[in-house]
Amino acid sequence: MGLDTEASRHLAETEVLRTGGGEARSGSVRGNEAGHTGTAAEPLPKTFDPKQVERRWYEFWLKNRLFHAEVDPTREPFSMVIPPPNVTGQLHMGHALDNTMQDIFVRWERMRGKNAVWIPGTDHAGIATQIRVEEELAKEGKSRYDLGREKFLERVWAWKEHYGHRIIEQLQRLGSSCDWDRERFTMDEGCSRAVREVFVRLYEKGLIYQGDYIINWCPRCRTALSDIEVEHEEVDAQLYYIRYPLVRAAAGEPEYIMVATTRPETMLGDTGVAVNPNDKRYAHLVGRKAILPLVWREIPIFADDYVDPAFGTGAVKVTPAHDPNDFEMGRRHGLGMIKVIDEDARLTDAVPAAYRGLTREEARRKVLADLEAEGYLVRVEPLRHAVGHCQRCGTIVEPLVSKQWFVRMKPLAEPALAAVRAGKIRFVPERFTTLFNNWVENVRDWCISRQLWWGHRIPVWYCDACGHQWATVTDPVACPRCAATVGGGQVRQDPDVLDTWFSSALWPFSTMGWPEKTPELCHWYPTTLLVTGFDIIFFWVARMVFMGLEFMGDVPFRTVLIHGLVRDALGRKMSKSLGNGIDPIDVIEEYGADALRFTLVNGVGPGNDMRYVPERVEAARNFANKIWNASRFALLNLEGFQPSVDESEMPGWVAAYREKLALADRWILSRWNSALTELTRHLEQYDLGEAARELYDFIWDELCDWYIEMSKPRLYGAAGPEREASRQVLWFVLRGTLEMLHPFMPFITEELWQRLPSPAGGKRPISIMVNPWPKPDERLHDAEAEQKVNLLRETITAIRNIRAEMQVPPGRRVQAIFHAEPDKVKVLQESAVLLEQLAGLDRQGLAFAGLAAERPREAAAAVAGGVEIYLPLAGLVDLESERARLEKELAEARAEAERSAQRLADERFVTRAPQAVVERERERLARYQATVAKLEARLKMLESAAGSSR
Repeated sequence: MGLDTEASRHLAETEVLRTGGGEARSGSVRGNEAGHTGTAAEPLPKTFDPKQVERRWYEFWLKNRLFHAEVDPTREPFSMVIPPPNVTGQLHMGHALDNTMQDIFVRWERMRGKNAVWIPGTDHAGIATQIRVEEELAKEGKSRYDLGREKFLERVWAWKEHYGHRIIEQLQRLGSSCDWDRERFTMDEGCSRAVREVFVRLYEKGLIYQGDYIINWCPRCRTALSDIEVEHEEVDAQLYYIRYPLVRAAAGEPEYIMVATTRPETMLGDTGVAVNPNDKRYAHLVGRKAILPLVWREIPIFADDYVDPAFGTGAVKVTPAHDPNDFEMGRRHGLGMIKVIDEDARLTDAVPAAYRGLTREEARRKVLADLEAEGYLVRVEPLRHAVGHCQRCGTIVEPLVSKQWFVRMKPLAEPALAAVRAGKIRFVPERFTTLFNNWVENVRDWCISRQLWWGHRIPVWYCDACGHQWATVTDPVACPRCAATVGGGQVRQDPDVLDTWFSSALWPFSTMGWPEKTPELCHWYPTTLLVTGFDIIFFWVARMVFMGLEFMGDVPFRTVLIHGLVRDALGRKMSKSLGNGIDPIDVIEEYGADALRFTLVNGVGPGNDMRYVPERVEAARNFANKIWNASRFALLNLEGFQPSVDESEMPGWVAAYREKLALADRWILSRWNSALTELTRHLEQYDLGEAARELYDFIWDELCDWYIEMSKPRLYGAAGPEREASRQVLWFVLRGTLEMLHPFMPFITEELWQRLPSPAGGKRPISIMVNPWPKPDERLHDAEAEQKVNLLRETITAIRNIRAEMQVPPGRRVQAIFHAEPDKVKVLQESAVLLEQLAGLDRQGLAFAGLAAERPREAAAAVAGGVEIYLPLAGLVDLESERARLEKELAEARAEAERSAQRLADERFVTRAPQAVVERERERLARYQATVAKLEARLKMLESAAGSSR
């Protein structure tokens, strides 16, 4: 059968590749020999349906326990622990990004032969979960106090059992290949034991203590918050200037000192006024006393370096019980602490009767009114400043002095700093090392107690009979000092629970069985990689380092890969208040998990934020369709084919048969080898954005748009060694490409890989995910083939551009004349079939000449890769029709240019219109002037051609 006949037979198939639609059947090829569902023996559907593919393959992976790993000391380990999502949570785009990145790495390392484990689990999320259950109770008209602690906790556990698996199921929809046999929960039996063990050891070393300290209090959640659970938001507020009368002011000196404050309601608890010791304005007042308006209490004036002389008046009121900086000044200067705001954010009995019981807002209004009435309020100025809000509920945080449990952080921080500086932990990108170090160097003691019921209860007991206090891993039955019994009601446990992040800090080793010395800890600790967002470096990453070094004697991970936020298309942070959040499950339903995964990592640099743009997901879906249709083409042309060598033997086969391979086959093998080399390098550098871009460019441009088209002459030709060689190359490159893409798009690659034939007698793995990662081989590199094909691609592209510009119908064959150096002429002559097929040329109308030959006069011309290309105009278009079309376009362009010119000549428009509007008009004029010049040149060229043809 001739080539033209074969080309006609496959015309419909070619249209499928170009448009993504139409009919094309694929042959059935042998599936894997593991005996799975048999899908590989069925024809490949004409369109890619992610819903049909994803659920089936994920169930297959689970059924065959392909995510599971056992300890094997003979293999190199790779391990990760998942940043445990809240058990209350629902998958959001941040989770989707974080877990896609982790899954890419664990799938890649698994294919590289490492003993890879990815340990999953969920966090009990103390405040968030308790709030959720309390909201449910409120719908019943009840509170947790109506149920009591024990019954309330039973209700929370029931809620967790009912809803707690939702986030896990959503992670599975994303394709996460976690070892689900090892799933943990921060309050399961093993993790709870680890938490108690750590607490008791730190307590006994004196690193956990209880004390009165200024803490962040959330009146809505009714619990203490650590510093990093407070989000500081810029708000518009006021700065109030208030006079404090001086005690026994001397004749001729001012009768008052004026302070500036943003919180006048707290002045009722003032115990001092502070100035900077270097501020000469107030030097004569240091050591004197002022009278606190409304309360009429005498308070000292003192000097402290904390005070900023440039802020306000340079004198500040000091309320040690309600401001962390005032608290520190109060301790330095022995000031009293008067609590004037309680846990409900109402004023206490420590204030004058007129203010007791008022909310903070009510008290502010009344204090200001009273100050103004008595002449003490001088003025009010607008001020924009940061105010702390509860991260969970958004309520303004109230600093309060309270008895809480703390961890002494300095002794734990010093080894962490030393480990990072010694290179035992690497941050990617490197800039986050500085961020980590700065925070650790200035770390404050960690408030770990929370006034909640849901969580790890603090394992400290008190004996009311003898006053003894102790910590223990197991629940006591009696006081170890006086033998008073728990049952007798004289021994009680501390009512508070631990900060959720306390148990999370132990996650890398508690999930592997600590405090027992388990095989898992010996094999997989320290973990290899932690992937997480920059927003929890302080919450979680630093504390894991502290705890890992303290209890395991080693860092918890070798590398920390930091990613940014997923923002909306406008660059805004996704939030409920803005209503701009995107549900990943909705995206998966519409486009498929593979498309979402590829979108999230493609082109995003390490540590950088990414913008979620729906059009990018559509592009990723189109990418999946492109792969699907290219694979349908390949499978059709691999009917009845059985590879003569397997993947590992392919480089040797290429070296032996290189001279017999088609130029296109040599080129794609070389380009595949380069793409694999670059892809592996990017993965080793943790640069998923560049890795995905490398895959996209190779697959879309080189494999699908060029190689498949260039391979058709041989694949459509008569059976024989040449055709079999091309089929061997097509099989190898497609199979290797699917393996390269698998960590990024696991579902579609599994579906297509399973359908490819296996070498004779070969027994391939049960799944692509456990198939060995391809290896680059220098024997596949072919610089000569790359140079020749690059010349062809540039030449064909230039011809296609001329055809598009001249609006030549796709089916019209045209003549072409090439002028080039002899070596380039030879390449073009040897590839005449490709030029004909891919550039739409008439083979009988091809002419080749040297650079010294005379150039044709009436022809469209281009230069590409040192080749001068001429397409005679007479053969390109109908000259009369083209002239009429160009004259019409020229008239329209001239009219638009004149309209813009007249507008810009109007002085009123130029001087009154916004500058951006004027600039757009100037750009419009320039654009139309360029179009006019181009059309005039085209018309002149047509006139010359028409003249010569007459």
